[in-house]
Amino acid sequence: MRAVKLGSRIYGPGWGLKRLSPSFVSSSCSARACASSAGTGMAEEGRTTQDGDPVDLAMSVLVNYHEETKHRSRKYARGPHRLDWANQPNPFRRYDGARVVPLDHLPESPTRSSDPLWPVIFEESLAPKPLDKSSLSQLLYDSLALSAWKAARRSTWSLRVNPSSGNLHPTEGYVICDAIEGVSMTPFVAHYAPYEHVLEIRAEISVEKWRYLSSGLPPGSLLFGFSSIFWRESWKYGERAFRYCNHDVGHAIGAVAIASASLGWNACMLDGYSVHEIGCLLGLPQVRVSTDRGPVRGVMRELETEHADCVLAIFPSGLTISEQPNYQVAKLMGDVKWQGQMSALSKEHMSWGIIYEAAQASEKSAVTSAAITRSLPLPDSIITSAEYEPVTVRQVVRKRRSAESMDSTYAMLAEVFFQILAKTLPTGSGETQGAPRQLPFGALPWNAEVHLVIFAHRVVGLQPGVYILVRNEAYTKELAKLMKPEFSWEKPEICPPSLPLYALQYGNVTGLAQRLSCDQEIAGDGFFSLGMLARFESAMRDFGPSMYPRLFWETGLIGQMLYLEAHAFGVSGTGIGCFFDDPVHTVLGLKDNKFQSLYHFTIGVPVEDKRIQTVPSYPAPPGRYKQIAQLGVGSQSSTS
Repeated sequence: MRAVKLGSRIYGPGWGLKRLSPSFVSSSCSARACASSAGTGMAEEGRTTQDGDPVDLAMSVLVNYHEETKHRSRKYARGPHRLDWANQPNPFRRYDGARVVPLDHLPESPTRSSDPLWPVIFEESLAPKPLDKSSLSQLLYDSLALSAWKAARRSTWSLRVNPSSGNLHPTEGYVICDAIEGVSMTPFVAHYAPYEHVLEIRAEISVEKWRYLSSGLPPGSLLFGFSSIFWRESWKYGERAFRYCNHDVGHAIGAVAIASASLGWNACMLDGYSVHEIGCLLGLPQVRVSTDRGPVRGVMRELETEHADCVLAIFPSGLTISEQPNYQVAKLMGDVKWQGQMSALSKEHMSWGIIYEAAQASEKSAVTSAAITRSLPLPDSIITSAEYEPVTVRQVVRKRRSAESMDSTYAMLAEVFFQILAKTLPTGSGETQGAPRQLPFGALPWNAEVHLVIFAHRVVGLQPGVYILVRNEAYTKELAKLMKPEFSWEKPEICPPSLPLYALQYGNVTGLAQRLSCDQEIAGDGFFSLGMLARFESAMRDFGPSMYPRLFWETGLIGQMLYLEAHAFGVSGTGIGCFFDDPVHTVLGLKDNKFQSLYHFTIGVPVEDKRIQTVPSYPAPPGRYKQIAQLGVGSQSSTS
């Protein structure tokens, strides 16, 4: 662990009632639903019964959602008054009746010849592994699979490689791929089921369909789709859940991009699809959920449907995407025969309509062209390699944990602090920041919109205080103009010249960080904590209402890098979704919606809870989800 025990030079040890017909859960993107909007992308922006510009109306909905779901010191965002444990959603979706393909399990501690050391994937492009069952298994094992089980007294719960707000895991993953021996003799669409580390083959498609879907992609490519089940988060967090679900999409994008790099592959978001087209590509039910504010209790199986989020192209490093892919896929997928019945997750539900109002307002409603990006090896982004633990990529991603509390008697070495910040830069060290090039930010097709406001507590040689890392230097002057005039905006003397880090105000900010993060001590007990400040209303004006969830994806991607970098240095991180929104802005002097804080994070030395036992990820403890599996109505059941 690269931390200094304070007071010594010794290194420390290394943490209303609605019902739907039973046929609903077995429906997917039917030929009628998909074909009806083919060629139009279901352009929701033109579909409104109100006067006024549809984009302005959507913007108004999203700004209102964001305001209403802010935490305030005397009024938190609306959520359940208590947790309804009898209806806790099953965290594992299954498609009963779909063909199941078991995937390969890999060693937790691989040899360095088979798994690169952590810094290597940022310094050089590895030789691409062929796309086969083994490499596909590794991609999923090191990105979305279970990483461990925890046990305390009579309770057990699973952890995953990709972090999630409240460990509730609303994100689902899908693979669209050419034929692979041992998986499918034809091209296929499959749902990944992490509980058993298996693929569920939802559909087998023709070679002609795959050629159309993969147009422009180099040989050996696959498509990777993400969707979200808002109910899993809203069960605990109520109306703020839409924010957290999109954090988790960003976490998952980062997890897949890093796992891809360890295979010698690249990841690029194909952002030209509309939400409807993605739903048809993944075989998701086409359902509109009521936006009645509620909360409404009852049996509302539609809340368990998945919201289509985004699609990544995964392709061999060194190759490029030659042209814009075919984003119009609804008609193509209209005659696909989907297999498997979507499992039920809860007996009863509670609907928070404002979530679905925001989701509909922020949907990308029409097919567009989109920037094609890729991550590049950037050796100059390495400030220090000597301080990394001698750990491989798999050891980092699969042993990552969220710390529950932190030990405030340690300090972080300055070079480690600077290295962690350098890994969050989109462009890499030594260049003007903004364009997405550094792994994993090359997966995003837009320039950086999020900056880090840092509350430094215990970094050796760095004065405590408030700092800002400007991740897109096109906005440095605007930020300085909007923030408090007394902020110094000076470069710390020990800071590497290539790092756009500025001191705003010096002083002890431990209590301030705790207060802003809903009075959570962990925000002050780490080496530092931070808030992710996004260009907000202007970004939506520039790129459309669909930029709202994408800002959260970017923060989640940053959070994933912070998690992994912390673990690679032998310490730990924790994402903080609970913070007082406007007090953060007040501290900075921000008075409008031009910039908003969207996600907080802290890094420090974890305090181990010795009452909790760690159990290997596979096989899962027997009978863990047997009771939940029986929650379905009729044939709507989950098999675990």
